[in-house]
Amino acid sequence: MKIAEIFYSIQGEGMLAGVPSVFIRSSGCNLRCSWCDTPYTSWNPEGSHMTVDEIVERAASFGASHAVVTGGEPMIAEGIVELTEKLKMHVTIETAGTVFQPVQCDLMSISPKLANSTPQGDFARRHERLRYQPEILKGLMRFPYQLKFVVVAERDLDEIHRIVEETGADRERVVLMPEGTGAAAIAERGRWIAEICKRENFRYSPRLHVDLWGNRRGV
Repeated sequence: MKIAEIFYSIQGEGMLAGVPSVFIRSSGCNLRCSWCDTPYTSWNPEGSHMTVDEIVERAASFGASHAVVTGGEPMIAEGIVELTEKLKMHVTIETAGTVFQPVQCDLMSISPKLANSTPQGDFARRHERLRYQPEILKGLMRFPYQLKFVVVAERDLDEIHRIVEETGADRERVVLMPEGTGAAAIAERGRWIAEICKRENFRYSPRLHVDLWGNRRGV
């Protein structure tokens, strides 16, 4: 597998925010989000090739009970099924929900990309074609799941409603998270997104790693 980084931190987003975890970040993605906060795994994928056993050994060295397999898009990574079978800890997979693999995981963290993610330029048409795959989402939602949306503007709610209705998602497993790479921008968006969550019975997600360490790698 091509791995961008492996590090130990706390989960910053979603239903397990705050849980100490080892992060295994694969490199490579089938989408190109305009606001991608890890361009070194998508627009310009970096990293080194490691065997599954090397990854498992490195992950175990931190002594963590939780692992987050993320990217890029980990569901397109060669060896992803074997990796999830060999990780002897609670496994969360962070995916955009465009590819199904028969992985083993304890939480499928699915982040369907809304129209606000579509870039300008050469990748726009491919991104728009791939970003929403309702039948694949339904398959992934057979795992324990959360459905996590990156929100830029209130108009995003119309698309979120449609996806929730089409997939039959449990509203208590729908998570709204403000887009942004700085604590101030996240806080400003977060205040009105929290009001939407109260009204719609959705969950609100912080971005704790940005609040604590800013927008940088390895945290």
